[in-house]
Amino acid sequence: MSVDQAEIEKIAQLARIRVAPTDIAELTERITGILDMVDQMQAVDTSGVEPLANPLNASQRLREDRVTESDRRAEFQAVAPVTESDLYLVPKVID
Repeated sequence: MSVDQAEIEKIAQLARIRVAPTDIAELTERITGILDMVDQMQAVDTSGVEPLANPLNASQRLREDRVTESDRRAEFQAVAPVTESDLYLVPKVID
């Protein structure tokens, strides 16, 4: 896929990006190169490749699902400025 300088100027205008006229030719070449690479990647046959969650095929170490902390809610709420029904009350900031 190829992009011309007029398209670069239009995209820059739509994106509200100022591109110096001296940089348009280089930018056109670089974007065309990127789009060519994307075309090459899309042309690769991946029908036999299974999707991966992790490219290293690593697995997550899991731990036993058990409680390791004691219930300290009473301690924390004792130092809170205002609580009600085990909830922390905060000043209203939005009307």
